[in-house]
Amino acid sequence: MSVDPTTTSGLAVIILAMAVAAYLTRISGFFLMRFVAVTPRVEAWLKALPLAIMGSILAPIAAHGGPAEYAGFAATIAMFLWRRNDILAAFAGMAAVAVMRLSFGF
Repeated sequence: MSVDPTTTSGLAVIILAMAVAAYLTRISGFFLMRFVAVTPRVEAWLKALPLAIMGSILAPIAAHGGPAEYAGFAATIAMFLWRRNDILAAFAGMAAVAVMRLSFGF
């Protein structure tokens, strides 16, 4: 099967497929955790998971980015360390990149 992403219907199929994949990924975690005993070690792992995911997203950007990306990286780390909120940290990083790109054209 071939889907043409340049057409409206093709784009709709792609977006729907991504939504289904994201939903199945989220719901499978909840389903599978029913079979896992929550020990202190598992609880510590679950608490560390959001920061690990954030790091896996930011590491390639830090390795191959420019000044705007470095500013975003620094803002993300600073906001997370200050507020301990990963969503707020992600927004701070995006805002820093946007400001750098708009202000300096990086």
